[in-house]
Amino acid sequence: MSKIRAVITGVGGYVPDYVLNNQELSTMMDTNDEWITSRVGIKERRILKGENLGTSYLAAKAIEDLFAKTGTKPEEIDLVICGTTTPDHIYPSCASMAAEKVGIKNALAFDLQAACSGFIVSLSTAASFIESGKYKKVLVLGAEKMSAITDYTDRTTAPLFGDGAAVVLVEPTTEELGVMDSLIFTDGVGMKHLHIKAGGSAMPSTQETIDKRLHYTYQEGTNVYKYAVTNMAEVSADIMEKNNLTKDDISWLVPHQANLRIIDAVVQRTGVEYEKVIINIERFGNTSAASIPLGIWEAEKNFKKGDNIILTAFGAGFTWGAIYLKWGY
Repeated sequence: MSKIRAVITGVGGYVPDYVLNNQELSTMMDTNDEWITSRVGIKERRILKGENLGTSYLAAKAIEDLFAKTGTKPEEIDLVICGTTTPDHIYPSCASMAAEKVGIKNALAFDLQAACSGFIVSLSTAASFIESGKYKKVLVLGAEKMSAITDYTDRTTAPLFGDGAAVVLVEPTTEELGVMDSLIFTDGVGMKHLHIKAGGSAMPSTQETIDKRLHYTYQEGTNVYKYAVTNMAEVSADIMEKNNLTKDDISWLVPHQANLRIIDAVVQRTGVEYEKVIINIERFGNTSAASIPLGIWEAEKNFKKGDNIILTAFGAGFTWGAIYLKWGY
């Protein structure tokens, strides 16, 4: 009997209209375009404006785009997994809210929190559900309103983050296509270097935590960069070696968009030619779990059936990993 694999059969995406560029940022804090661009490679980022609009709004827009492009109906969906760190509420899940917005009524929906690695962990999870035979049509989202947890008085983190969402439709196949392998890891040493201090059960929200601005992303950039460079580069090389892939076998590399220098390190370690690397950090910034699916969404027209693609990410936790997939259409 042929092995069931999980293959991507459609992609949708959405970014907000509002563009926050480095020039505008420089009017809000002590920074400038050259300083930001030279350190992280970001020129602008998209920001979701509008009262009471959260991550589920972005996610629903991405799903609507996928439905329109693929002709998929809401009632066909069995499962919705949303990789996000910025749900609208602690509960219910962003996945359930997005599902409601687009008319999905008969599916399981849940969020998966793995920070910037959220999409690859969600896709790997979806693949396991598909391979089990339990589900046939699964939506895997990466969706973030990072502006909601960004301190725009902090010049070290404010330039980094943007908002957006993208989604893939995953279905079973017996062809040698889809998610072929994954390597995903966590090392809790990362907590002290990258976290949000308040708002959880250990430090619930109080007037004091608000006054002290403890509900925004705290990052020790030097330490995070060191771990990210090493782990993202090594896991990308490891999954290639495990599957007997050389740089010439790789059609596309889709890395998490945190820092252009981290992407450079992955390119150097794997040897993949730069023209095969999907990069959108200059225009979108770090959209956390949304960055890899947004890259897939933008590059979809260039992919061919059977293309070997490596996805790789690193995020808070620390959690990092890579997926090797063969494009399905």
